[in-house]
Amino acid sequence: MAKNTVATLAEMKNNGEKITQLTCYDYSTARLIDEAGINMILVGDSLGMTMLGYSDTLPVTVDDMITYGKSVVRGCESTFVVVDMPFMSYQISPAQALENAGRIMKETGCQAVKLEGGKDMAPQIKAITGAGIPVVGHVGLTPQSVNAFGGFKVQGKGEANARRILEDALAVEEAGAFAITLEAVPPKLAALITKKCRAITIGIGASAACDAQVLVYQDMLGMSGFTPKFCKHFAEVGETMKEAFRAYDSEVKAGAFPAPENTYAKSDCSDEFLAALDAEYEDR
Repeated sequence: MAKNTVATLAEMKNNGEKITQLTCYDYSTARLIDEAGINMILVGDSLGMTMLGYSDTLPVTVDDMITYGKSVVRGCESTFVVVDMPFMSYQISPAQALENAGRIMKETGCQAVKLEGGKDMAPQIKAITGAGIPVVGHVGLTPQSVNAFGGFKVQGKGEANARRILEDALAVEEAGAFAITLEAVPPKLAALITKKCRAITIGIGASAACDAQVLVYQDMLGMSGFTPKFCKHFAEVGETMKEAFRAYDSEVKAGAFPAPENTYAKSDCSDEFLAALDAEYEDR
């Protein structure tokens, strides 16, 4: 399977072909996603919730992203891997953003980084792309700003907010981002941004009008115990896993597992030797 690159993804947009992206945080899942033919993986700072058990993404560190990002990259041959830049790893200055983006690229081997923000983050994006590092932007609902938004709410309602998000997307593109995630943006606004931007638009709760779609893989497999409005369960893997865990628990406690076929039947030790060893440690 051919490697997905910035150029091949841009060609897909130009040809009107839809692009797929899923989040991923580990080698085993990355390998399966890669073999399934998904175009892009996002090692999202959502790992703060899905993997580390935090209530939001804010505690995630650059070291966390590098650890998980490395494992995902090792599992991919053709899928294009993007790694999130976590909260306060780029907001302070363009120099800070470039330093951390460079570290993430060098230490994970990923193909791009992603950061949140619109016009206010354009200098950071310009600094990163100027060093030859591909960037995915993120406008609309930006989870790292959840406290400023007062929660996870649809963005772009009303004319002023719609204009602001469009202008943010255009500014991010002008700064050099090759793709822009649109989160929780109304469908008509998402369609307009997709029309006006040369950059690939990646929707999450932003309708099929976008060039690409992204979902948290635990959500779409029914593993998270939470189903956002914009998500669909493509399988009930969570229930299948629980059934398997319960079956294992039951068989172990009943003495049914491991069965003879699950053990190493041959022994290098004779029955006489084992009997002597038993006698030798009779006081135990």
